[in-house]
Amino acid sequence: MKLVPIEKRTGLTREEFIENYLKPSRPVVFTDLAKDWPAVQKWTFEWLRENHGSLDVPLVDNHIHDADKYFQIAKTMKFGDYLSLIEKGPTDLRIFLFDIFKKIPELADDIRFPTIMDGFLKSYKFVFFGGEGSITNLHYDMDCSNVFLTQFQTRKQVILFSPEESRRLYHHPFTVMSKVNPLDPDYEKFPALKGATGYETILHHGETIFIPSLWWHYIRYVDGGFSLALRANNSIFTAVRGGMNLVRHTFVDKSMTKLLGIDWQHWKEKKAVENAQELVQKQA
Repeated sequence: MKLVPIEKRTGLTREEFIENYLKPSRPVVFTDLAKDWPAVQKWTFEWLRENHGSLDVPLVDNHIHDADKYFQIAKTMKFGDYLSLIEKGPTDLRIFLFDIFKKIPELADDIRFPTIMDGFLKSYKFVFFGGEGSITNLHYDMDCSNVFLTQFQTRKQVILFSPEESRRLYHHPFTVMSKVNPLDPDYEKFPALKGATGYETILHHGETIFIPSLWWHYIRYVDGGFSLALRANNSIFTAVRGGMNLVRHTFVDKSMTKLLGIDWQHWKEKKAVENAQELVQKQA
């Protein structure tokens, strides 16, 4: 497996972005897309703790995608206590897909929706928090939106793969998930992964990565910190595909998981292997 550095750009115009990154579905890191946001200077651990530390927040851990614990909340903490926890050192506890703007609507005044493209979904914005060493497993986003992920205060490692690599990544059918770990690839278990090409960067405070629609991403918190994800949709076809993903997940995957339990998980793993082997044989 090969990992290629993701290009970082300053002063990228709307026209350049659309022609060179959006249309060809190519990732890029903006160094200055969020430079005028009040949040870039304002949202520190100390400020969030002092002003909003009493909020109760749900936390997940690295078992979030296990078949028997799918998206279960691991525990609940006061926001201020959680911020102190991730400042101190490693933990796998994360705030994941929790809409903090519904609880603290004034935070929305501290961000600006970019004009770099049209189609931003202003109702769908999430701040993700995690401790040093915590990870978001390899997946692509179910709604198929383009994602603009802006990092605050600390560092985050982001690894991306194009949709063309799905079979090499052992994509589990009826899901948007893969069990591959690109930081510790198991070539015995996943031999097709050897031929995959990914894209990698370390995201720093104030930087924004553009993750194109349908691109796989794996995220590791280099330090305890947080980032804001904004979503944009430039095509009716990706919106339709996102709806189909939701139907597949809700009516097929969840139903079969409830019906068959771990046997359904084993079937998906087996099918992912078969699909990868078929690809390798075709290209041999």
